[in-house]
Amino acid sequence: MCLAVPGRVMDIEERDGTRMATVDFGGVVKEVCLEYLPDLQVGEYAIVHVGFALQRLDEESARETLELFAELGLLQEEFGDPWERAAEDGEASRTAGADAPEEVQQ
Repeated sequence: MCLAVPGRVMDIEERDGTRMATVDFGGVVKEVCLEYLPDLQVGEYAIVHVGFALQRLDEESARETLELFAELGLLQEEFGDPWERAAEDGEASRTAGADAPEEVQQ
């Protein structure tokens, strides 16, 4: 699942002609492109989807949304370690397969 997640801009710099920011998503820090919000400033919040800041957001709305996402486990799903998630999914598949009845050979 790919969510649009609110995050707080920690710093801004230009890289190869592109305005980029370090953004904090409730403890998870990622690099984000600011080209769609060229006037976004350090300390402000934005909705981010697939690495792009898309819309400015007030702090209260951002915090409420992050808290709700955390309660629902969506932040871990969105930002968790993909290798760890793949290992867990593989283990769940093996466990589910162990409970299935063996095929009857004819």
